[in-house]
Amino acid sequence: MARKLSLMAAEWWDYTTLDDAILKDAARLTVKDMQGMAREGFKVVFYDTLEEFFLAEALEYITAWQQATADNPVGICGPIGPTEQLPLVARLVNELGLNLKHAHFWGMDEWYIDGGEAPVTYPLSFERADRELCFNRIQKKLRMPENNLHFPKADTKPYIKSWEGVRCAVMQGGQGDVKHWAFNDPLPRKGKYKDQPPSPAEYRKLTARVVDLHPGTILQNARTSAAGMVGMVPTQALTVGPVQTWQSEKVSIWHPGVHDNSFGMRLTTLMIGKKIPDSAVPMSLLADHPNVQFNFYRPVIRPCEVEMH
Repeated sequence: MARKLSLMAAEWWDYTTLDDAILKDAARLTVKDMQGMAREGFKVVFYDTLEEFFLAEALEYITAWQQATADNPVGICGPIGPTEQLPLVARLVNELGLNLKHAHFWGMDEWYIDGGEAPVTYPLSFERADRELCFNRIQKKLRMPENNLHFPKADTKPYIKSWEGVRCAVMQGGQGDVKHWAFNDPLPRKGKYKDQPPSPAEYRKLTARVVDLHPGTILQNARTSAAGMVGMVPTQALTVGPVQTWQSEKVSIWHPGVHDNSFGMRLTTLMIGKKIPDSAVPMSLLADHPNVQFNFYRPVIRPCEVEMH
């Protein structure tokens, strides 16, 4: 029996195609309930100030890079969204005098435009943001070699290969309106996925690749990065895949309340905590990863109730 159509975009899968019972259960969760979703392999952490929140996120970079040696290179995969942690990372590296000679960094994603990756001159370029907010601010004597910086390109083979022989201590991420990490969006509702989305096992086989973006993701990026100018946001992107995500020792998702809402944060907490993976909610697939941490800024977890403005 076919699942219901999306309320956001009928030609796509997304969380609105879930059983209503799951959606209602998620909406009822209190902060205490969300904390109670923690289990072995899934940690739920709350922060009371943004200063503490973003410092903790920045420290994950430092903790990962401190482990790197010549015979044990270590890296971190990081997002654009949130970005407030990036200048803190550079400041900490400089203050600690942390030499990044053997450290690595993977960018999570990049826009895909006219058959190629967006150039660093593109206003919305993720590589540009990483460099300007973090890596260009690190003292030259401490910077990691350019070859240790890995950004997704149209030819994904070098990016995929860069994960071999280097330990990814942690993959950070945010959560979008369609409950993605990186640009691992739900898939279009067509072909063999017309009536059912891909199984979690099928979705997890996806590697770094070019993706078509769900309309909700395009609108979100217009809202958060382009002052609402939807026409500025590309409809395709390059993204790190589930394959690389499962190569990472830890997946750490950061919820400052800017990219997704109170309901969405509750929903994925519920689905991961109760192990309900469904590829219409890509973030829920992390229910099967052995080491996931959700990090919340507590004041943005508002009740799921009607509030007219």
